[in-house]
Amino acid sequence: MDKAVSEASKSAVKVRPERFATGVGVLMATLGSAVGLGNIWKFPYLTGANGGAAFLIVYLLCTVLVGFPIMVAEQMIGRKGRADAVTSFKKISPKTLWWLVGASGVLAAFVIMAYYTEVAGWVFAYIAKSFQSGLMTTDATVTSAAFGQLVSNPWLSLVVQWIVLAVVGVIIVLGVTKGIEATTKKLLPVLALLLVVIGIRSLTLPGASAGLAFLFKPDFSKLTAQAIMVALGLAFFKLSIGMGAMLTYGSYYGEDQNIPANAARVVGADLAVSLLAGVAIFPAVFAFGFEPAAGAQLLFITIPTVFASMPFGQVFMVLFFVLTAFAAIGAMLSLVEVVVAFLVNRTKLNRTQATLVTVLAMALVGSMCALSNSSMADFKLFGMTMFDLFDYVSSNILLPVGGLLMAVFATWVWGWPNFKAALSNEGTLANEKLLKVVFNILRFVSPVLVLLILLTGLKIVNIG
Repeated sequence: MDKAVSEASKSAVKVRPERFATGVGVLMATLGSAVGLGNIWKFPYLTGANGGAAFLIVYLLCTVLVGFPIMVAEQMIGRKGRADAVTSFKKISPKTLWWLVGASGVLAAFVIMAYYTEVAGWVFAYIAKSFQSGLMTTDATVTSAAFGQLVSNPWLSLVVQWIVLAVVGVIIVLGVTKGIEATTKKLLPVLALLLVVIGIRSLTLPGASAGLAFLFKPDFSKLTAQAIMVALGLAFFKLSIGMGAMLTYGSYYGEDQNIPANAARVVGADLAVSLLAGVAIFPAVFAFGFEPAAGAQLLFITIPTVFASMPFGQVFMVLFFVLTAFAAIGAMLSLVEVVVAFLVNRTKLNRTQATLVTVLAMALVGSMCALSNSSMADFKLFGMTMFDLFDYVSSNILLPVGGLLMAVFATWVWGWPNFKAALSNEGTLANEKLLKVVFNILRFVSPVLVLLILLTGLKIVNIG
């Protein structure tokens, strides 16, 4: 089977016209996909809600056993197929149904963007809000009311979502090199610098050491089985796996790109950004006596009150929401590119037309999520608002299914000879020992853990 698949892939693969221009561009674009609201918004509040340092250690294990190997597999399939998520599978494994894995990734990217753009819209709105005096208060009821006014205003919710989609759409139209690569190469260094600046300011606050202890001193008595499942799911969301993004970006890699090394750098840098976000947030939260387990509201309700307590707090608040917007843009570029690349390859649309269709479709479907706290607050399916439903379907079904099938295809269908040839760059890289470790983790460990995520998310298995 391995030989047949290999021969079919060799005869079907065509040269992809667009490529990332530089090795730095490859790293920045891929890292831009991984570093998003998951780092600045989701990672801090989930870490806060699940015990701090102990949760962080479990998350590290999850990235090694699930995130890293599946990222490697996705990028490998993308570069081998040199096409969108669906067409890559059709080229590598023709006349089979494995293309459905790619289709699941395209669908996941679209579904995630439906609600992700609304959260990003809130961030954009908070950049403007942070220039005003209304958020400069230590009273959480005031910041809570300000957030409530934003999400309950139907027109404002729609407008900020449209602004986000317009910004991302313009960058996507510029193409892989001039749009995605150029943008991420500029945004990510600025994001890192802003995080360092805010982190240093946070560490100078009285009582900041309690926040560092929370983040880096593990207390395993606070760790639960449910927290372990949350850490597994977070690894998927933060590293942009199972949603076609890494596969699509992999199709723009050069033949000499060291995929395992690049994936390792992305995972390491992504973790560093998450820790920087934690250092920027938790010392300040503890210094002013706020609750680290505040949940999803941590970013929009608790953080403004923290900055309001600091000297020059308004300046730091503006910087914080600007960097959060930068992080969101990098992640959204990869998600929109998944759908655009699919339309360009599978239809007669050019990049501009495909981008316009994608953005309009996302605006239409995403409007249901944008209105979930206002006009459509009472409209629920399976007991969930449309925002929660889209989040649930992507996080608990589409991403785990995509990741599980990716692991099975790369190791059980494609097999070791193809896996080794592709990731050693046809024998030019001396990395066979590493590849064997990654292959066996991907073949035997990752599928079991991902299956647990899927069964838990579907409530088939109850983890206490």
